[in-house]
Amino acid sequence: MDTETPNLDASDEGTKLPAPLLPERHPQHDLFICDVADAILKDMMAHMEHPFYSLSKKPETNVRRYEHNGNWIEITPSVKGLATIYDKDILIYCISQIMAKLKKNEEVSPRVRINSRDLLVFTNRGTAGKDYTALVEAIDRLAGTRISTNIKTSDEEQYDTFGLIDTASIRRKHGLDGRLLWCEVKLSDWVFNAIRSQEVLTLHKDYFRLRKPIERRVYEIARKHCGYQDEWRIGLPTLLKKTGSQSPMKRFRQMIRDLADYDHLPDYSVTFDAETDMVTFRNRGSMLASSGAEAWEGHLDGDAHIEAKSAAPGWDTHMLEREWRSWLGENEIEPKHPARHFVKFCKSWYEKRGRP
Repeated sequence: MDTETPNLDASDEGTKLPAPLLPERHPQHDLFICDVADAILKDMMAHMEHPFYSLSKKPETNVRRYEHNGNWIEITPSVKGLATIYDKDILIYCISQIMAKLKKNEEVSPRVRINSRDLLVFTNRGTAGKDYTALVEAIDRLAGTRISTNIKTSDEEQYDTFGLIDTASIRRKHGLDGRLLWCEVKLSDWVFNAIRSQEVLTLHKDYFRLRKPIERRVYEIARKHCGYQDEWRIGLPTLLKKTGSQSPMKRFRQMIRDLADYDHLPDYSVTFDAETDMVTFRNRGSMLASSGAEAWEGHLDGDAHIEAKSAAPGWDTHMLEREWRSWLGENEIEPKHPARHFVKFCKSWYEKRGRP
C-alpha cells in the first residue's frame, strides 16, 4: 500500500494547507535522468512506461511482471525491498556527473565516485546522521534490484537479466561516529550504455522538492510523454498503470485531483476532468529557461519535412521540428547535416511512440 500522505481538503474550515513543495535546502544545478525504461525496451514496449521503482516507504518485496505484445519484463527486489523512487536520486546524481563530463569531452566510466555530502545537498536532503544511513540503505536496494526480460530476434528468444548498479564500495571514517565519507558505485552496462547513447532527459531543479512519491512519478511520465509539446492527455486508468502505484482507483483519483488543485508540478500544469477521467498536462514553457539553454535556430531544408512524414506517419512534423530544435539546444548539439539529423529524430520518435 502506498504511503503518500493525503492532501488536506481546502474546504475544511480552519484547515491550513501545507506548502506543496519542500523548502529548497541547498542551491541546485541542472539535473539529468536516464530514461532507463525507454533506453533498453524502446523497440519492444514503446507504448508502455514501466514503473521500475516502488512508491512505498515500506519495503516492497513482490516480483513485478509486465507483458506487452509477447514481450515481458520482470523486476525482482532483494530481501531488503525494491529500489524506491527516492533511491533513484543516486542514479540521477551519477548520470548528471557523467553527462557533465561528456559535454566537456572528458573520459567517462561506469564507476562513479560519490561525495556523500555533495549527493545529499544535490538531492535537497538533510545532512544529519540519519540521512547518511538512509543513503547506504538506498545503495543496498539499488544493488539488489534485478531486471529480467526476453528479447526476440527473428525466430529466437533471448533471456537477459541485469541490475541498476553492479557493485558499490562505501568508506566510513574510523571512530565513534562512523561518519560516511564517500561511496563508489559501478553502474550496470544497461544504464551506462543508455547514457552514452544520450537516452537522457533534463529535469527541473524542483524535482527534488516534490513531497510525494506519486508527484515525482507523475512528473516523470509527463516529462517523457508531453516533452515540449503544448499539451498531452492520458486516461486515468492508464496513468495509474504507468505510475506503478498500488493504490485503488478511488484513492488514485483523489491523488490526481489534489495534484490538479495544487497545480504545482514543475514544467507542466495539470487539469483533471472527473467526468471523463482524463488528465491533461500543459507545457509551462519553463524547460529551456530553467536549464539556461536555447532552442537551436539553424537552417533546416524544407524538403526534410517530406522525408519526416514518411519517418513518422501521422505526426505533425512541424511539432516534431520544435521538439527536435529544443532537444538540440538542451543538449548543446550542432548538427553537421540538419536534415538527416531531423529525419533520424523523427524516425526514433515514431519507433518509441507509434502513431499519435
